[in-house]
Amino acid sequence: MRTSKVVIAGALLLAGLAVLPVMADLHGEAESDNGVYSVSYTSAAGKSAVNKMHEWVLHVETPDGDPVENAEITVDGGMPAHDHGLPTAPRVTEYLGDGDYRVRGLRFHMRGEWIVTFDIREADRGDTVTFELTL
Repeated sequence: MRTSKVVIAGALLLAGLAVLPVMADLHGEAESDNGVYSVSYTSAAGKSAVNKMHEWVLHVETPDGDPVENAEITVDGGMPAHDHGLPTAPRVTEYLGDGDYRVRGLRFHMRGEWIVTFDIREADRGDTVTFELTL
């Protein structure tokens, strides 16, 4: 009888933890696939919770450190292991200057491995960068 109470208590504890928001520092940097850009991002709030809307600031520069001005940037992503995309349609909403772009509409609806991909285009060049996240 005691063993079953422990098992039930453990299951209830795990079920409760499954609905708590997971907090993770969200920041990273990477070179684009073909080395055209150096890209970094930060969560504007410094933290991001699972199943909460948030925004990022994306910084794009050349490998020489020059900011990339007024690029066209599209956002995509998802959970490759679950074979689904993002539950929202995030997008770049404004150019902030000095190579910084505001990205709004990001939401990760569950824990696990996620990717966020940015396709960056300007007048005569373009490239793609993908960030991998674990929430």
